[in-house]
Amino acid sequence: MLETIHLYHTNDVHSHFGYWPRIQKLLTERKEWHEEVGDSCYIFDIGDFIDRSHVYTEATAGKGNIQMLNDAQYDAVTIGNNEGITLSKADLNELYHDAKFDVIVGNLKTENKNPEWAKPFKIYTTAQGIKIGVIAATAEFRTYYEPLGWTIEEPLPVLKNIVNEIHPYVDILLCMSHLGIHMDEQLAIQCPEIDVIFGSHTHHVLYEGKLVGDTLLTGGGKFGFFVGHTEIQFDDRTNKIVSKKTELYRTSDLPPVDEEEQFELELFQKGKMLLSHPVFEADHYLNKEWYHHSALSRFFAKGLLQFSKADCAMFNAGIFLKDIPKGTVTAFDVHQCLPHPINACVIELTGKELKETLELAQQQSIEWPRNEVKGLGFRGVVLGKILTYGCSLNSAGEVIINGEKASNVKVYKLVTLDMFTFGYFFPEFKNLPKTYLLPQFLRDILMSYGKLYNKNDHH
Repeated sequence: MLETIHLYHTNDVHSHFGYWPRIQKLLTERKEWHEEVGDSCYIFDIGDFIDRSHVYTEATAGKGNIQMLNDAQYDAVTIGNNEGITLSKADLNELYHDAKFDVIVGNLKTENKNPEWAKPFKIYTTAQGIKIGVIAATAEFRTYYEPLGWTIEEPLPVLKNIVNEIHPYVDILLCMSHLGIHMDEQLAIQCPEIDVIFGSHTHHVLYEGKLVGDTLLTGGGKFGFFVGHTEIQFDDRTNKIVSKKTELYRTSDLPPVDEEEQFELELFQKGKMLLSHPVFEADHYLNKEWYHHSALSRFFAKGLLQFSKADCAMFNAGIFLKDIPKGTVTAFDVHQCLPHPINACVIELTGKELKETLELAQQQSIEWPRNEVKGLGFRGVVLGKILTYGCSLNSAGEVIINGEKASNVKVYKLVTLDMFTFGYFFPEFKNLPKTYLLPQFLRDILMSYGKLYNKNDHH
């Protein structure tokens, strides 16, 4: 007898809730339909469902998002880097407290075991007794997970071990992968036992999936623009999959839902209200500028240098999205100004290396500022001018650090943004000794400096 199994999946929603009411309606209605006619239906999210750049996610530490997954009747999720490394360990340990679904991730550990809220795999049994094994792994951002107190393991060997362990006991094997398309392709080659790999992380769009060997790969883009639907037909007489296919539904084409604009507005208002507590008093208006220094960039630089104890600082002016008003500043004001999940990072480099860095920043000051940046944690519009504080090149091309000429061989500490350490802007940063300052985001650094500024009473 043939059984049809329906698998619905979302990935990389990043707290974009514009189409969420449509997505929720589609998922709950479909689940009801399929179950009425005796088919099995499971709903998965493949990670990065939360994004702290959304005020509601920030205000609820992601728990508001979990409620949405509950309401849409998800069966299982895995974590993306936004769940894993933009929350403190305590907040991640709390995140799924009220979840009505399974959280599956095989390569995240604490004290050598799985966290209490996660399972390395789960075996589901359909109405007709077919056993479906679900495994999952998330991207290995070791430089972030370790300072936060987690152990993150290399995903492919972990998945291979789990496949070897559970494959004899299941009829169908599925993997939720927050690893990106290239790793999914490698996984399909290394573990041909996996029937479907639900992909994410690299925001790739595979309208009808992609076969690597006999393994079907999916990819549903980002921001809730698509919902994936994968259908498997299984013959329980031969114990084999007869067919599998996948498609994407474009959420903008789904029928509108009553009051969907209201839904997003209400989330924003709830978040704003929860973040309306004052965090410091600004004694003057802190304006932003994207193409030169500003009152806001100078204030932030002082906070960054104070927090990091570095000799000098470098960041891009495009990080500031809103001005900070004079008077009482709330957590909401700061969040709107600095919504990014970006951390500061202290790089150790010689005077000679610092000179090369400043020269590169100067050369690029024509090219880079109007660049739109995608990914890297940046949630702004344009990169803006590269600003430096405490270090500069004089007319003779010498590096001056806090008024003194730098030595070529002495090692200095430069505090910058983690997005500059991934090799795209300043390739040499990748290989230099560095310390990521976690878990504080740029907005946390600004808020704590604001409090300190008030305490020292600059009025």
